Amino acid sequence: MKKIMTALSLLAMSAGAMADDAALKSKLEKLGVKDIEIQSSPIKGLRTVISDQGVFYAEEGGDYLLQGNIYKLSDKGISNISNNVLMDKLNALTSEMIVYPAKNEKHVVTVFMDITCHYCHLLHQQIKEYNDLGITIRYLAFPRGGTDSKTASQMEAIFTAKDPAFALNEAENGNLPKELKTPNMVKKHYNLGIQFGVNGTPTIVTSKGEIIGGYLKPRELLAELEG
Repeated sequence: MKKIMTALSLLAMSAGAMADDAALKSKLEKLGVKDIEIQSSPIKGLRTVISDQGVFYAEEGGDYLLQGNIYKLSDKGISNISNNVLMDKLNALTSEMIVYPAKNEKHVVTVFMDITCHYCHLLHQQIKEYNDLGITIRYLAFPRGGTDSKTASQMEAIFTAKDPAFALNEAENGNLPKELKTPNMVKKHYNLGIQFGVNGTPTIVTSKGEIIGGYLKPRELLAELEG
């Protein structure tokens, strides 16, 4: 009997949470927020909201919103866990990434990049140095001018080429693709970047979901990853 009552209690709580989530989603949609996904959060009383405008947190009653980072305290120190909810989405795009693997891999980073970005170009010029230090570089597209820009169409041609790594190397050497393509894949990358809070390139995402904004030289990046 006790087990039955516990199960019924859990079902009631689940139904209540679903109703609250539906009401919260409705409120947000009226404000123009799209692609809403609501999950639990590490903090009691808050729900995680993933949307086209990024990740934020809502009080369970839906009357208050918070935006910012959540840090976990442990015996090992402080870690930023804010983007953990996005890592499955990031890794689901692995087959669409342009990857430069390290032979003796120690770290994997994902870089939101733009082919017109000077600092992305500096980073790309040193791919071998990053790889030699054990850092695998994975690229996703983030055209700073948006998905309707010419750059987005050029990046679509690069990321969907038969040999994307070769096409990207050519573009970084000044040989941009002549054929422009509708940025369908690039749009997915860009929208995920917005959810991660990307507002410039390069933006580096570690395997733990932590954000490193801006270009770092190979040894500087290694120090940051191992710090």
